[in-house]
Amino acid sequence: MTIAPGNARQGASHRYRAMRDFVQSADDTLPGKFEITQEGIVHDMMAPVGPHELTTVHLRRRLERVMPEEIVAHTGEPDVEDESQGLMRRPDIMVITMEDMDVQGSFDPRTLIAAIEVVSRSNPDNDWVAKMRDYPLMGIPVYAVFDPRTGEGAVLTDIHTTPDGPRYATRKDFVYGEDITIADWTISTQNLPLYGSCTGGQH
Repeated sequence: MTIAPGNARQGASHRYRAMRDFVQSADDTLPGKFEITQEGIVHDMMAPVGPHELTTVHLRRRLERVMPEEIVAHTGEPDVEDESQGLMRRPDIMVITMEDMDVQGSFDPRTLIAAIEVVSRSNPDNDWVAKMRDYPLMGIPVYAVFDPRTGEGAVLTDIHTTPDGPRYATRKDFVYGEDITIADWTISTQNLPLYGSCTGGQH
C-alpha cells in the first residue's frame, strides 16, 4: 500500500503529538527526563548526580560572567521543540536572549545561540550520537558537549547540508583544562568535576 506524502506527514504529526501529550503528562508524575526523538521517547531514569549538576553550575556561571546582560545560560524548562522534525529536547544549558525566552510554551530551537549538554553516565549516546544528529536538524547553530566520564568534550558548529540531512561541519575537541569558545564567548574548563572523583579537581 502506498501512502501519499501528505498523509504520511499527517500520520507523523499525529504520532508526535501523542508522544508529546504523554511526555507532558508524565513529566509531572514520573521521575527522570523525557525527550522525543525520531525513534520515539527517550527516558533518562537516572536523577543527575553531583558532578553532572556541578558541571552545569560552573558552565552557567562562567558563561554569564562573559556574556552581555541580555543573554542568559538558562537551565531547566521549557523544552525546545521542532514539531516539523518530530523532535523535543531539553538541553542542560540553553544560551538564549531574555527576549527570546518571553514566549508561551516551548522555545523555538532556532532562537537558541547554543545548546550545551553534560554527558550522563547512564546514557552517553543520547548526547554524543542522537543529539549530535538532532540539534543541527533543529537549527541550533552551536552544540557543546562536556563529558565528565573522560574529562573531554567537543564544540560543534557550522551546520551544512549532507545527503543525510543537516549536520555540523566543524568539530573542535578539547580536554578539561583548556579554554574553549562557545559561540562568541571563551571560558575556562579548569577544575570541572569528573564522575567517580571525590572532589571537583582533576584526577
